Amino acid sequence: MATKVLDSWALIAFFEDEPAADAVEKLLQQAADEKHKLLMSVVNWGEVYYNTMREVSQEAAEQKAHEIAALPIDIIGVSDDLALVKQAAIFKATHKVAYADCFAAALAKQKNAELVTGDPEFKAVEKEIKINWLA
Repeated sequence: MATKVLDSWALIAFFEDEPAADAVEKLLQQAADEKHKLLMSVVNWGEVYYNTMREVSQEAAEQKAHEIAALPIDIIGVSDDLALVKQAAIFKATHKVAYADCFAAALAKQKNAELVTGDPEFKAVEKEIKINWLA
């Protein structure tokens, strides 16, 4: 089963019904049908939370947290061996990419997975990981 990593950009596009929302919805349905596995870094989960809280309210952020929990996405934390953090730090040190985005890229690299995003910032790492570019 293929593994895909969602960046916060993809999930925000889905929640805000942006042009990429249909593509993200299709990925979510395929994950529910067990055609592939969807992962998201806990750091990127936090991006969705703070973005919603900043733009709407903490109550709305809590609602989004509950909605995400119901989706077929495995939230991947930072383990004690620090491998994910180390890879994110390497991406940050060697590319002009936001630190939180480095966690999505690091998770994709660590899991040999495709990163799903529309954030052009990831062009900096597209030679190191596979990216599914959303429009």
